[in-house]
Amino acid sequence: MEFTNEQKMLRETVRSFAIKEVAPLAYEIDRDERFPSESFKKLADMGLLGITVPVEYDGAGAGYTEMCIIAEELTAVCASTSACWCTHTDLCIDNIRRNATEEQMKKYLPPLCRGEHIGGMAMTEPSAGSDVMSMRLRADRKGDEYILNGTKIFITNGPVGDIFVVYAKTAPEKNAQGVSAFIVEKDFPGFSRGKKFEKMGWRGSPTGELIFE
Repeated sequence: MEFTNEQKMLRETVRSFAIKEVAPLAYEIDRDERFPSESFKKLADMGLLGITVPVEYDGAGAGYTEMCIIAEELTAVCASTSACWCTHTDLCIDNIRRNATEEQMKKYLPPLCRGEHIGGMAMTEPSAGSDVMSMRLRADRKGDEYILNGTKIFITNGPVGDIFVVYAKTAPEKNAQGVSAFIVEKDFPGFSRGKKFEKMGWRGSPTGELIFE
C-alpha cells in the first residue's frame, strides 16, 4: 500500500524515538520485570496513546494504519514496551472508543489518552484460556449494578493497570450473545489483583491475575 506523507513522517518520528528512548531501556525493564513507565510518559506527551481517539477526547484522531506503524516501530526495539502500548491503546482505549456510551467515553478516554491511567483488557481465564464461550466469570445484575464473580489470568498490564475492559457472561443460555463487556476501575469494591506471573521473555510487560468477588 502507499503511505501518505503524514504516515511516512509518523514512522520516521516514532522510529527515531524508539531507537533513542525505548531501546536503551529494553534490557533494564526486562531484567527488573517492570512496566516501561518512562517510555509511556513520553508516548503520552507525543500524543501517541489515544491514536484512534477523536481529538475532543484528547486523542490523536488517526486510524488503524497509524496504530500499526507505531506498533511496528516499538516492536522493532522492545517487544515488552510494544505489548504494553498495544494493550493500553488497542485492547482498552480503542475498545472503549468503539463500544462505550458517550458518558463513559467522556469519563475514561481523556485520562487514558493523557497517560494518567494505564489500561488493560481481561478475557483469559484459568479454565478457558481465551475461549470466550468457555469463560466462567459471571456478571449478575443486582438492581442498577452488576456483580462480577470470577478470575482472569495472564492479563497484560494487570499488575499496574487502572482501568480494565472485562468480559463476563451475563446470560449463559444465549451463548455468544450472552457475553458482555464491563469497564472496571482498580478501586471498585470487590476487585483485587492476584499474583504477578514470571515469564521467560517480555518481562518488561507485566502480566497478572485479576480477581472479582
